Amino acid sequence: MKKRVLLSFIVFFMAWGTTQACTNFLVTPGASFDGSSIVTYAADSHQLYGELYFMPSADWVDDALLAIYEWDTGKYLGEIPQVSHTYQVVGNMNEHQVIIGETTYTGISELGSQDGAIIDYGSLIYIALQRSKTAREAIRVMADLVEKYGYYSTGESFSVADKDEVWIFELIGKGNYDKGAVWVALRVPDGYICAHANQARITTFDYQEENKWDDADATVFNSVDVISFAQDNDFYQGKDKDFSFSDVYAPVDFGGARFCEMRVWSFFKDVNADVKANTNYFAYAKGDVEHNDKFADGSKNPNKFASNRMPLWIKPDKKIKVDEVMNFMRDHLEGTDLDMSQGVGAGPYHKPYRWRGLVWEHNGTTYFNERITATQQTGFSFVAQSRNWLPDPIGGIFWFGVDDAASSVYVPLYCGIKHAPEPFAEGNGSMMRWSETSAFWVFNQVSNLVYTRYDAIHPEVELIQQKLEKKYVAYTPVIDNAAKTLYTQDENLGLQFITDYSVNTSVALVDRWTELYHYLFMKYLDGNVKPSDNGHLIDNGYGTEIPKVTFPGYSEEFYQLIIDESGDKFEYHGSH
Repeated sequence: MKKRVLLSFIVFFMAWGTTQACTNFLVTPGASFDGSSIVTYAADSHQLYGELYFMPSADWVDDALLAIYEWDTGKYLGEIPQVSHTYQVVGNMNEHQVIIGETTYTGISELGSQDGAIIDYGSLIYIALQRSKTAREAIRVMADLVEKYGYYSTGESFSVADKDEVWIFELIGKGNYDKGAVWVALRVPDGYICAHANQARITTFDYQEENKWDDADATVFNSVDVISFAQDNDFYQGKDKDFSFSDVYAPVDFGGARFCEMRVWSFFKDVNADVKANTNYFAYAKGDVEHNDKFADGSKNPNKFASNRMPLWIKPDKKIKVDEVMNFMRDHLEGTDLDMSQGVGAGPYHKPYRWRGLVWEHNGTTYFNERITATQQTGFSFVAQSRNWLPDPIGGIFWFGVDDAASSVYVPLYCGIKHAPEPFAEGNGSMMRWSETSAFWVFNQVSNLVYTRYDAIHPEVELIQQKLEKKYVAYTPVIDNAAKTLYTQDENLGLQFITDYSVNTSVALVDRWTELYHYLFMKYLDGNVKPSDNGHLIDNGYGTEIPKVTFPGYSEEFYQLIIDESGDKFEYHGSH
């Protein structure tokens, strides 16, 4: 068992550069400032092109079939019967305000491949969104799909939410031991927050012999064989009451804590002072995983599971605003001992990024880079809100951004829009095809320029980013009320209004970002800096469009590094 799990994690982390590695934050209505359910998702992959998936609602003939293609690769997997009616999907939210996000945790290697399976994790998400009116229904659809058609992917944690509830749903395939998957879903208590980031997090739970899908008080759903499958195949030999989903199917080790749970900790510590002050949680997130005889609460640990894990969910000290959640997605461990903007690895311009691989070797010793929330290889990310006080097409807001969240802007897209904005539309460019009107390529131009002079350029980008998002958030109640009034009078008119607003805002944003790139490129050309005022370059005072230019060089800290390395090699002995 231990050898098997260790191999699984080594393979996973050494291959991280080609594997999606994502982050989800979950906020229940009782924990959010305005009473909305909030789910975030960063789709992090070096191969993923950032675009908005848009699937209009549709009616289908009785014998219609749905072709299944693996989301990561585009590989054709098979086909399944289509349902008679599918709901509209905007990104990862549908017209009924159901939201689904995910993170991959891989898990036990033998369970990562299933011959004949045709449902991958991406298909689970988008099929469920097309077929579900509530989070509970989405979980049931996903569970039924893998049971009937097999599960093609490795272990996954899903965030599933609607306008009233938020769930964490963890699933792993049965490999070639059996068809389908084992899984458990827990409702996050209202007033609490949760998170997951490529490490399974559900431990013990109240096992259900039969899922009570229609019981509004039900807070746990699970596959009937979630425990017995592990026992029958020698993955677990303990008592049923001590069974832990994560500790059996995806035990946390150094990499699972440092690369994954660290992102959960970075979110939790920003909203809860006790978590921030708890040095044990930080030690755990840094990779110090203990296996003591007792858990932190004093209860016995007969299976020697990880004994110092963080809670699955916590209560924030205050209600969380949506724009705060956006900024939580931009974390680089600032203000901690692991601040990525510090140290020689950050270079002369304090860049909080390290180019891949995640794990690297030097002189026979293995090292690693921190895996932070905001990362350069993000294809797209979102902060989705479901709001139960508005009609569904207006209540769901899909705040969408492409590329690195730290240098992107979340633009509001209502879930009832009639079509996708052109800058985000599928087919407008690709990872191997440039498009001047593609938001993905425009935002990548800016972010990759930022990486060259981070401490100088990023503050300028952040200033505009925050100004735009604050404006969008401030406009939201006004747009909501106008849309609701129109929708009440004429549904089509209301839908056209939110479509126009979402599309026009998106187009204006990309135009503004194109203009920003031109300005920044000129200002920081060739390592020099041209003076500016409020986003406009300043000339030399003679009206000739010839600028004054400054030469900022490097910081004293970096010059000292040069001297430490080179001694007197570059010491100047001439006259000034």
